[in-house]
Amino acid sequence: QVQLVESGGGLVQPGGSLRLSCAASGSEFTLNMMGWYRQAPGNERELVATITHGDTTNYADSVKGRFTISRDNAKNTVYLQMNSLKAEDTAVYYCNAKRWPHENYWGQGTQVTVSA
Repeated sequence: QVQLVESGGGLVQPGGSLRLSCAASGSEFTLNMMGWYRQAPGNERELVATITHGDTTNYADSVKGRFTISRDNAKNTVYLQMNSLKAEDTAVYYCNAKRWPHENYWGQGTQVTVSA
C-alpha cells in the first residue's frame, strides 16, 4: 500500500548539519501523522519528531532546538533538518507515517553517523 523511501543519511562531523528526506508513495488518503524515529546500537527505538498534516510538531527533548521537522503534503514528503549534530545523535533513523485509525508504515531506515 504505502511505501516510505528515505534518503540523506551519511557521515557528518560534530556541529555539522544534515537533512533527511522521506517520500511516501501509494497513498490514497491523507497521512495524518508523519515522523522520525531513531535507534542506536543497544538502544530501543525512540521518537525524534512528529508532524501532523496541519503542521503541528512535537520533538524529543534531546533534539529540541536543534532539529526541525517539516512536510510537503503536495509531494508526500517529510523532512528532518538536523543542526548542531552531536555524537549521541548517531543512529539509524526511520521514517514513520500513520493514518487514522489503524494504518502504520515504516521506512527502511537510513544511517546517520556523527564523528570527528
